Amino acid sequence: MIPLADTAKQKRTPVVTMVLVAANLCAFGWELWLGFDGGSKLQASVIETHALVAQRAIAQWDSVGQWQTVVTHMFLHGGWAHLLGNVWFLWIFGGNVEDRLGAFKFLLFYLLAGFVAAVVQVAVDPGSAVPMIGASGAISGILGAYLILFPTAWVWSLVPWIVPILPVPAVVFLVLWFTVQTFNGLGALAVGATGGVAWWAHAGGFAAGVALIVWAKRARWVRKK
Repeated sequence: MIPLADTAKQKRTPVVTMVLVAANLCAFGWELWLGFDGGSKLQASVIETHALVAQRAIAQWDSVGQWQTVVTHMFLHGGWAHLLGNVWFLWIFGGNVEDRLGAFKFLLFYLLAGFVAAVVQVAVDPGSAVPMIGASGAISGILGAYLILFPTAWVWSLVPWIVPILPVPAVVFLVLWFTVQTFNGLGALAVGATGGVAWWAHAGGFAAGVALIVWAKRARWVRKK
């Protein structure tokens, strides 16, 4: 299912969400300028330097450069579909979560969710030498937060092969999304697959988002509707 819009109402302009979307777009523009389409050695070198590589992160855990990749990998993408899919989910779900947390707390939440997502992926596949890039771990955290904050919302979704556009309860949409990520992650473990989609970053980021937003509500960081 592809989300098209949601029914949750926003009271404030999602400034940080827009900045994050712009940052991801600009970072990809930088990749293109370095020769993404042509696979230039310079572009490959930049990806290798700023991506998160599990094997390297564990071997060099005390290196400042490796800790930096925990953040930098969130803003790099492997292609147009990868980029647009991520920023679209960020745009659909991020604004409402930002509205309830406030700009600074939302940014902190986003980075923490992305960090936990990366840690989970590294822990599950510590021997991987494949560079991990993409904002999906952090965005998965937003989906987890949305599930807790807007359980009664609906998501207008494009559902191929069934109905072109269908209103789906947010709870159903998000739980199904999380189930697919976890199922695919278990499947990858079963066959010993490495590389490709970082399924456990998605599942870990989602779980982190749920835990963080529950804590934030108890700490009274979350605004009332």
